[in-house]
Amino acid sequence: MEIEVGDLRPRAIAFTREDLVVTLVDGRKIATPLAWYARLLNASPEQRDNYEIMPMGIHWPDIDEDLGIAGMLEGRRP
Repeated sequence: MEIEVGDLRPRAIAFTREDLVVTLVDGRKIATPLAWYARLLNASPEQRDNYEIMPMGIHWPDIDEDLGIAGMLEGRRP
């Protein structure tokens, strides 16, 4: 059975000390451990702040990192 996940478009991104938090356009928030993403974990604050919101994910051009919202919801580590 397939589960309806709704609108997966990201609206905003934030970093806590330990997590990457993505807010979707429908208001849901997805938090995943920053330790899952070595490039983001080791990136400078400036590199983390330079991101592009894509229709179904996020791209950080300075560190060549792409994360898909569907993978985050599934708990899929890159």
